[in-house]
Amino acid sequence: MKTEPKYIILGILTTDCRTGYEIKKLMDQSFSHFWKLSYGQIYPTLKKIVQEGLAKAHDIQQEGTPNRKEYHLTELGREELNKWLRAPVEELATQRNELLAKLFFARHLPTSVTIQHLQHYEERLKAQREVYQNIKTGLYAYESEKADVDYWVFTLNYGIKTTSAAIDWCVDTIECLERGGL
Repeated sequence: MKTEPKYIILGILTTDCRTGYEIKKLMDQSFSHFWKLSYGQIYPTLKKIVQEGLAKAHDIQQEGTPNRKEYHLTELGREELNKWLRAPVEELATQRNELLAKLFFARHLPTSVTIQHLQHYEERLKAQREVYQNIKTGLYAYESEKADVDYWVFTLNYGIKTTSAAIDWCVDTIECLERGGL
């Protein structure tokens, strides 16, 4: 079963997030290391899941600011989410990686430039790993989401481990280039 934005949003609606804004905020803070959704995807998807009966929308009156729309899963929405969660993952993730694209053609560059690219990438990876570790530390403060925290940490551990592996790869590749090749 292919992962569509609707499944991510159905899952998010099981948390305290109820509005498009809150969904986007959670995406940016917690999901961005493995999944991205824009407002241009979130709001049409929310409309679609309401039309499909997977969620209900309620207008919330607010004084001094525009009304906001809150979304809540229906039983059908929970069933659809559960069906997706139970389906095996069939496709391996592929990612766009500008460094790898440049490295593929790097014979057209001086080795020193390629090494600079790798060193810069390694530094960015180290910074990203530190962000993941800080998020992981902060997650344990979420008492209200205690049932979810272990699973959130599992995804962060994946990010930490893959980032650490990429850092190791940078070090190995730089050393190889400095030696003059394999």
